[in-house]
Amino acid sequence: MTVAQPALGASKRPSRLRKLWDTLSVVLNSRIGTVGLAIVVFWVVIALLSLFWTPYPPNSSLFVQNLPPNLTNVLGTDHLGRDLASRLMQGTQVILLKTRLPGDTHVAIPGGVALWGVFGSLFLGAILGLNAGYRGGWWDQVIMQVLDALIAFPVIVLYLVIIAALGQGDLVVIFAITITGAPGVARLVRSLALDIKTRDYIRAAETRGESLAYIMYREILPNARGPLLVDAMLRVGYAIFAIGTLGFLGLGLPPPDPDWGNMVNEARRNIFLNQWAVIFPSLAIASLVVGLNLFADGLREEITRYQK
Repeated sequence: MTVAQPALGASKRPSRLRKLWDTLSVVLNSRIGTVGLAIVVFWVVIALLSLFWTPYPPNSSLFVQNLPPNLTNVLGTDHLGRDLASRLMQGTQVILLKTRLPGDTHVAIPGGVALWGVFGSLFLGAILGLNAGYRGGWWDQVIMQVLDALIAFPVIVLYLVIIAALGQGDLVVIFAITITGAPGVARLVRSLALDIKTRDYIRAAETRGESLAYIMYREILPNARGPLLVDAMLRVGYAIFAIGTLGFLGLGLPPPDPDWGNMVNEARRNIFLNQWAVIFPSLAIASLVVGLNLFADGLREEITRYQK
């Protein structure tokens, strides 16, 4: 008599859902992390909503200039008569959802400028930090000397040099965030690699004759993901602040789509006539950065608690 065996897929699904819930519950156990997550989710929902709907065309001058918040324009209008709520919603796409390719401004790839910039800094920093920390010797000396030289420059100066050399554009801003963020990531990965490479499972992998790439990317890097995840959350906040700063200086993302820093830069010239056009995009930048920092703090708090 043959006994029916349960399907493998059915037995695995509950465990996957359970793992997902356990991961989410780690953050939800922290009040700080929950508040931060709620703020981030709010802006992600706004960004997704703006893909399909905005109250008015964000780049069209349809109303009287410098109106305060009212029933028609919930957040008021700017100095050109454009709806601030629509432009604020559109600005979330640039940061969180899409990156425009050079040339045709209508061509974009999924993923915001801040996210791609942080991903680039994590990718480059992880490669440099793993080689410096695990290989040691002259690898460590050369890599860390170059990174220390980059860290010695003020971040804003590096941004200005890169943008002055390459011009404006989404990809240039991503490259600038990558170059300025990679040294910090590399130093973190190096310190983690120096600790992890002394563990027994690394010795076992070396005894088996595993390659350097296998040990670095399959043994060390996955065991460093906790601190790297927390650092990545913080760096997304730094990247958003950097985009806002560059936009305020007039060196950020080019038109037509607005970014929050450029909105503040345009509105400051009429700040005595319309303070709302400065206040709302500034609050948007501040709230999203604070939300990401709170989420990262809560995640770090819970990870540390579980490790004790």
